[in-house]
Parts: sequence; C-alpha cells; structure tokens
Amino acid sequence: MNTSLLICDYSYHDTTFISSYKSGLTNYLFRLQTEGSSTASFQGHTYQLHSGDLLLLKPGDDYHLSVEDNETEHGGRLSSGDYYLFCEGPWIDQWWYSKKRSSVNAIGIDDKLIGLWRNLLLEKRRGPLGEDLELMDYMLKSLCLYMDRAIIENTHNNRKVFASLRLKRFVEEHATVTFKLEEAADYAGLSLSRAVRLFKDNYGKTMIQYAIEIRLNAAVERMKYSSLTLENIAETCGFSSYSYFHRVFRAKFGMTPLHYRAKHQTKN
Repeated sequence: MNTSLLICDYSYHDTTFISSYKSGLTNYLFRLQTEGSSTASFQGHTYQLHSGDLLLLKPGDDYHLSVEDNETEHGGRLSSGDYYLFCEGPWIDQWWYSKKRSSVNAIGIDDKLIGLWRNLLLEKRRGPLGEDLELMDYMLKSLCLYMDRAIIENTHNNRKVFASLRLKRFVEEHATVTFKLEEAADYAGLSLSRAVRLFKDNYGKTMIQYAIEIRLNAAVERMKYSSLTLENIAETCGFSSYSYFHRVFRAKFGMTPLHYRAKHQTKN
C-alpha cells in the first residue's frame, strides 16, 4: 500500500472544544465542516469555517481549532460537526504536490463525497483485525481525487467553467432517466438558452447528444453482462421507446441491438 489512513472519524461538539498542534502536524489533515461553525488558525491565518468548508493541511503546518460560544449567531445553539482524517504515504505526497490547492475550500455538502468519507470511517472502525488495507487504500485515493473534482466544480474564478461542469455533472447523473433541459439549466443557475449554448461551446455537442452517448454505453454494458431483454435495457437506460433505442443504436454501431448482442455472445 502506498497510502496509510491513520485516523478517520466524525466529531460533533455542542460545548466549547479546543484542539491545537502548536509544534506542527506530523501528517496530512483533511477536515470537512458539515454542520455549524468553527474557527481554524494555521500558518498565521484564521478562518471561520462553515458547513461545506473543506480544510486541507500538510505535515509541518501549525494548527489550532476551536468551537466556542462566540461563534453562535443571535444567541443560537453552539454546534459544530465534521468529518476528519489523518493520513500519509508516497501517493498522498505525490497527490498533494501535483497541483496548487487552497487550504480552505468552499465545496458545499456533497453526498457522494460524504459517502466516501463515511465508508472510510466504517472500514477504519473495524480495527487492525478487520480492516481491509487494500480497500482503504483505494477509497482514500478516491476521496482525494473526488475532493479535487469538488474543488474545481465549486471554484467561482471561472464561472463559465464552473457552470459547464455543473451541466455536465447533471447530465451524467440523470442520463438514464427522463430529464428536462430546464432542470439541468436550473441546476447550473442558468437560463435555458444560456445553458444550451454554454454546453455546446465547451463540449462540442448538445446535452441530449451527450446523454444519448451515456445511455448507449450503459445499454452496451447491460447487453454484455445481463440477461435483461432488449426492451428492458432500452427502458432502464433512459430511452423513451424501443424503436428510438433501435434507431440511435444502429446509427452509432452500424448494426441492430439484436445483432450486436448475438455477435458479442458468439465471441464469448
């Protein structure tokens, strides 16, 4: 393994809490504020962290975290929740220095990212006799790469890139179900005409064309590795009818779905 997950957990504080590493961190620290607020100080800077703020620190960084009464607003209840982990390893070193990242990144609450973090947490809690080091290695790498995606997609320095990535993400997540272009535009915070034009300018194809590509790829995988009927495959991959699926499949692959499946099965 070329990564090592040392600590991974979730913490919640409703009373004053202070943690300090004055002599500097000995490992990488990743922390995602999921609820409430806290104050983090490091390298001469102090930041108020709110829900959706991702903190990334490297070995050697001094670090002070506090959750205190003065962070509540209008007499509200003191509250701070976060996922955090400490890690190290050659792969983490390479990932860290592969690009410049801010120490504090406002990425929002991403269910997929939290899901990765929680799976790491649960695996780590199995303890030395139960944890799967290879699985944790892959999941930690996935978490790092997904954090990079979240940072890119939520960086507002280039609003066109941000919006186009939001559109692309929406299409990828909804391609195999029925969706309206207006829904994709709303997700990216754009008008419909602006969304349509921006997607075509950035990716050289329309959102519908991209969705069809994803649907066809999904259909091919299900034709290869499932016993579903072609009609069911068409339906579960987001095509409105089998005749439409038949037409676009033949245009893409130069043969009918039935011929494609028979040819594949013959090869196997």
